[in-house]
Amino acid sequence: MHAIYEKDLDLNLLRVFVVVAEAGSVTEAANRLYLTQPAVSAALRRLTSAVGTPLFVRAGRGLALTTRGQRLFATARPHLQALVEAAVAPASFDAKTSERTVRIGLSDVNETWLLPPLLRLLAEEAPHMKLIVVPVQFRTIAEALSSSAVDLAVTVADELPAGTQRLELFSGGFVCLFDPRHARLGRTLTLERYLAHEHVIVSYNGDLRGIVEDMLGIQRRVRVSVPTFQSIGALVEGSALLATVPAVVARELTSVRPNLRTAPPPMTLGSAPMELLWRSTVEDDEAIRFMRELIVRVAKTVQGPASSRRGQASVTARE
Repeated sequence: MHAIYEKDLDLNLLRVFVVVAEAGSVTEAANRLYLTQPAVSAALRRLTSAVGTPLFVRAGRGLALTTRGQRLFATARPHLQALVEAAVAPASFDAKTSERTVRIGLSDVNETWLLPPLLRLLAEEAPHMKLIVVPVQFRTIAEALSSSAVDLAVTVADELPAGTQRLELFSGGFVCLFDPRHARLGRTLTLERYLAHEHVIVSYNGDLRGIVEDMLGIQRRVRVSVPTFQSIGALVEGSALLATVPAVVARELTSVRPNLRTAPPPMTLGSAPMELLWRSTVEDDEAIRFMRELIVRVAKTVQGPASSRRGQASVTARE
């Protein structure tokens, strides 16, 4: 590329040259280019000087290409046409035939409810498209988006890089997940009963503090802290452990582990919106827009209580 910039050649001169060669005269070329005849003649002189040899000769009342001019015309014309088409042609995307690979950032909360139905939709509507799932969470999503490590993401988020687009998919609160065969909660889960039980929590910090400790300053009897939600169902089932988890997680866990039940927590924990995130720079990418539309369709099947963004930073920090 450096060699291109080292040459003092205005590429607009090639456009004038090609039109003159096609028209066979300066007058007709000037009409097509909406330029004056002197401007076209001046452009040809500049190009001839840059090339170092004549490109046209007089032929009657018009112009004919020299051998050097013919070679330049044969080379320049298709490239100019391709550049024009690239600049003005609309984006072409056909979901049925596209082989695009889209990188989706997902927090572990979202893999279970989103991926299976999303893959079913892709099999029907875009059978050749592929997904790469990248793990993200509220602490890592900003870097993943700004570095283009992902094309779009589904997670909770607070501050994001400038130029990030965000769409709320749903908003859900928290529930207590338990196995009624082992955990005796009574008719109503009181704070006293809640604190009397041992708990399993998800902590991205790798410690024994969760949403209850952070928001309410109440210390639970934490038996185990795990880094993701993947093992929560297995840990709760068959034990007296309680897990305070997002409602969407509990819904998926109880669907595959029918022995588990949920109960409202005995305190107000608020909720955090699950958002679809992408960079403004890919707003016009038809393949990514198509993927966003599929995700929105899947998310409409997920129900969660309405909530505000108040307390979102604390809610998303744990569990």
